[in-house]
Amino acid sequence: MITFFCAIAVLLVGYALYGKFIEGVFGPDDRPTPANTHPDGVDFVPMKTWRVFLIQLLNIAGTGPIFGALAGAIFGPVVFLWIVFGSILGGAVHDYMSGMISLRMDGASLSEIVGTYLGPAAKQVMRVFSVVLLVLVGAVFTTSPAVLLARLTPGWMNATFWTVVILCYYLLATLLPIDKLIGKLYPVFGAVLVIMAVGIIGGLAVKGYHLPELTTLADLHPKGTPVWPFMFVTVACGAVSGFHGTQSPMMARCMRTERDGRRVFYGAMISESVIALVWAAAGVAFYQTTGGLQEAMSSLGQSGVVYDISISVLGLVGGALAVVGVVACPISTGDTALRSARLTIADWFHIDQSSLPKRLAVTLPLLGASALLTQLDFDVVWRYFSWSNQTLAMITLWAAAMYLVRHGRKHWHALLCALPAAFMSGVSCTYILMADEGFRLPLTVSYPAGLVFVLVCAVVFCLSARRRWARQDLPVSR
Repeated sequence: MITFFCAIAVLLVGYALYGKFIEGVFGPDDRPTPANTHPDGVDFVPMKTWRVFLIQLLNIAGTGPIFGALAGAIFGPVVFLWIVFGSILGGAVHDYMSGMISLRMDGASLSEIVGTYLGPAAKQVMRVFSVVLLVLVGAVFTTSPAVLLARLTPGWMNATFWTVVILCYYLLATLLPIDKLIGKLYPVFGAVLVIMAVGIIGGLAVKGYHLPELTTLADLHPKGTPVWPFMFVTVACGAVSGFHGTQSPMMARCMRTERDGRRVFYGAMISESVIALVWAAAGVAFYQTTGGLQEAMSSLGQSGVVYDISISVLGLVGGALAVVGVVACPISTGDTALRSARLTIADWFHIDQSSLPKRLAVTLPLLGASALLTQLDFDVVWRYFSWSNQTLAMITLWAAAMYLVRHGRKHWHALLCALPAAFMSGVSCTYILMADEGFRLPLTVSYPAGLVFVLVCAVVFCLSARRRWARQDLPVSR
């Protein structure tokens, strides 16, 4: 219990102090935002800050901080450190910078941001990479709620039926103006996600469950899976997630002032981390050991574990919240992923999105690709999504570091993004070398190779930064 509440306290202090520091480095001001300069009634729509915050929270969260945290808790209490410090120093910085840079670039999508600060080649790679990732997200978060709904409904409403229904909803959510469907539903589901987390932790305390304490940093995974790099990929949402960088620009198109950036972007990430902490603690507390949690995940699946914990701790109300959480939340992530993919392609090919037929022409192929991917094995798609997600975070952080090279007030400001970028570079490279869906190389090869990759990235970044400083192309003001 002490570890849990200390972790919550550190997250809140991190938001108040480090978040304020990052905000000061970026320097938000009173310049007009894209939503104010050219509202189009579809994607560029000014909205109230509280609404933008809740939409951002649900966009980046969904069931990510629930499923990922439960899987990460199997490694032991060390997961608390990754969630807390990964979020404060990496994830929240990543989300804030991607959102604020988009604001400064007229609501540009992530691939355009990366291209501006890492070069044309990086832009082309990111355009393809981000669209593929977003379509994977759409597929992943179609399959999981469809399977659960099939379990709860009559036999003729099978997983295929619910997959079609969800894809039809995605079509509407992707096409309609952001304030018509997403803007009205997401704040409600965002509130449900928070209430669900508060209820779970309160119920565990009242019923006398013992929350895990940080008594060891040892790897407690029953299968002996090494913490590095697997835990850092398993727990993405709640710590560091590249997917968030595709969502922040979507909300940058709806903000009325730059000064709300810390609350919307940094604050939503910290809130997601609190939710992740709740579920990481709840998983081990409820099943008593990491082995018990592993066995439950294998037999019940992620959705089943969430339902089992919720209904046992909170009763029928908890069961209802669990259904909303594991059905509505992943759907909310899937639809905004496809919406973001539409915007990325529109930026890429300069397609006017105020026209419904043009939005439809971009959206239908994306939905078709997601539908095809739902026919593949869910676990395989999820693993590739997880690695792609953290690789995207790595690229985004390097781009943000280069932004600070060009626009920062002091040279060392770039390290605020470069250091977490280097860390995520090590995670992504080592994982793909070791993982079953990667090259399956032994630890003795993968670890040194991952270190070499980090050093190469750092050297390339330093040389690029030095060239920019040597040209003295830092602007006087932004």
